[in-house]
Amino acid sequence: MQTPTPSIAEAVSEPALLRQRWQALRQSQPRTRTRDAAEQLRVSEAQLLATGVGEDAVRLDLRFDVLLPRLESLGRVMSLTRNEHAVHEKRGTWRNVELHGLRGLVLDEDIDLRLFLSRWRFGFALRERMAEGLRRSLQFFDASGTAVHKVYVEDAGGAAAFDALVEELTHVDQEQVLPVERATPPGAPRPDSEVDVDGLRAGWRALKDTHDFFPLLMRLGVARTQALRLVGDELATPVSTESLAWVLERVSASGLPIMVFVGNPGCIQIHTGPVRTVKPMGPWLNVLDPGFNLHVRADHIHAAWVVRKPTRDGEVTSLELFDAAGENIALVFGKRKPGLPELPAWQTLMHELIQALPAREVRS
Repeated sequence: MQTPTPSIAEAVSEPALLRQRWQALRQSQPRTRTRDAAEQLRVSEAQLLATGVGEDAVRLDLRFDVLLPRLESLGRVMSLTRNEHAVHEKRGTWRNVELHGLRGLVLDEDIDLRLFLSRWRFGFALRERMAEGLRRSLQFFDASGTAVHKVYVEDAGGAAAFDALVEELTHVDQEQVLPVERATPPGAPRPDSEVDVDGLRAGWRALKDTHDFFPLLMRLGVARTQALRLVGDELATPVSTESLAWVLERVSASGLPIMVFVGNPGCIQIHTGPVRTVKPMGPWLNVLDPGFNLHVRADHIHAAWVVRKPTRDGEVTSLELFDAAGENIALVFGKRKPGLPELPAWQTLMHELIQALPAREVRS
């Protein structure tokens, strides 16, 4: 007989029982990732990790001014950021950390992050015994217990720095019960009839920087996919949901450098450079390069758009991918830096994409 899965209330009150069931699940399904195990056990990933406090997990005190600059001492790491449909993994060293209140930047050629630290509520240091040895990681979660960012130590010389950092930042609360909050689903967008479409188009055409786009939407109270639908083909053109595979295959063949953004409310992670090895595997579309791995559930792409934004440096073009709820899965740009125009080869590729793979229908 199958053992019944505990409810969230039972998990909170009986973490030992939850850990026992997690261990049983790992024995029966040894390749199951912690996130997937948490979903099967009907708890958050952070709640599941908290059951290991006192064994393989230590809860951290999130003093960002101490924590984030010290991550450089870990040496080479794998930084992982994901959302429901995409996983973005980059290998490199945390360098050039900037903190501006509860916003942070990591500005390295390999590790390139935008951090929204008001969303970071829980942190854990893990020392997990794997077949290849002890795996050390720092994992961070929002108030609902959903992962926002993870850092895995890959440099053998980083072990001592990891241990010292964990000792310094061990939280006073090492209980196995974690006070998570219920996640709030995004609200429905306003009716199209209430949107100032003329103001949207005028504000869009007046953009000077791509970073001004989100504040424009906020000011007008319009959802992102709603704006793409309403603004017109001059600025946003719907394309096929198969566009990501089409683009990755072509930049892989040509060597054209691109930028791939994957994020969640707490972190955006960016790859800049070429993409070489593209491999579909079942529903997953993968990039498997030595310093960059990307995994996207291609069957979860509900809408795709080629989006044009004016800037001081000329027009900037992106491929933007969304799920059925209108949440962003990933953004793809041609490689560029502020002060430099967009690569003409990327603009040509986006024009070819619109011609080759038009959207069958525009879905809201």
